[in-house]
Parts: sequence; structure tokens; C-alpha cells
Amino acid sequence: MKSRSVILLALFSALSAVGAGIKIPAIVGSVALDVFPALLAAALLGSGAGAIVGALGHLLSALIAGFPLGPMHALIAVEMALLVYIFGVLYKKNKKIIASTLFILTNAFAAPLPFIFLMSSAFYVALLPSLLIGSVINTVIALAAIPRLKFLVKQDIINGEVKL
Repeated sequence: MKSRSVILLALFSALSAVGAGIKIPAIVGSVALDVFPALLAAALLGSGAGAIVGALGHLLSALIAGFPLGPMHALIAVEMALLVYIFGVLYKKNKKIIASTLFILTNAFAAPLPFIFLMSSAFYVALLPSLLIGSVINTVIALAAIPRLKFLVKQDIINGEVKL
């Protein structure tokens, strides 16, 4: 991996840590603005990089909230990595609307499905509004920022020129 890629991965991970501190009111304190940097990374650096930032971002958000769901946050981190990976694949194929819609719907409704069995259906239903709102906000921020940040991956460091 090139040093520039590592630096950008670290940058998006740090941005995810900042977003993890901006919470969305929910019954579980780990719903936050930690996903949009992962979506940015998936679109700009590749699906794998986005998946890493997505998993790390959720774990940071859970850490800030005190890990309210305990070890179940590992499952959520894996789910987040998978959802961000799929978003990145679809986004790179220029299917931006499908990528965004699928991410929002799966993050809000499909990803928390295991909690019906692990906790209760009432927990699942109570979590849905905040997850839906958080998914929409994170996705909208990412979609607005991606075109404005494309220069990060197209910049020629040697000549110091930005290729748009």
C-alpha cells in the first residue's frame, strides 16, 4: 500500500472518530455520524478502505458511548464493514442512487435484525427511527462531500498540481 493511501486511510479514520463523537439521540448511544467518512473512503479510496474505516468508526462510536451492547458491537462492526464495502462497489460502478438507497435501507432495517433474536423485537423497533435518521444524514453528508474531495485521490504530489 502506498504511503499516500495509508495517510488518507488514517485521515478518514480520524474523521470517523470525530463523527463518532456527534451522537444522534437513540436508545443506544452508538448511533452517530461515524459512517460518512467510511462512505467517503469507499468512494474515493476503494471498497476495502471504506470497510476498514466503517468497522473502526463503529467501534470508536461504541467506545465513546461505553460499549452499551457489549461484545455485540463486534457483530455491528462487521455488518458496517460489509455495508460500506457494498456501497463502494456500487458507487464505483456509477450506481450512486442504488448504492445510497441500499446503504440506508440495509443499515436502518436489515443490520439490526439480529437484535430481534439477541434482545427483543421491542428493542429492534425502538432502534429503527434513530438508525434511519442517522443513515440518511451520514449518506447525505457523504454524497455532498464526495465530488468535492475527489481531488484528494487525483492529486499529483510530485508536481503539486491538482488534476480535476
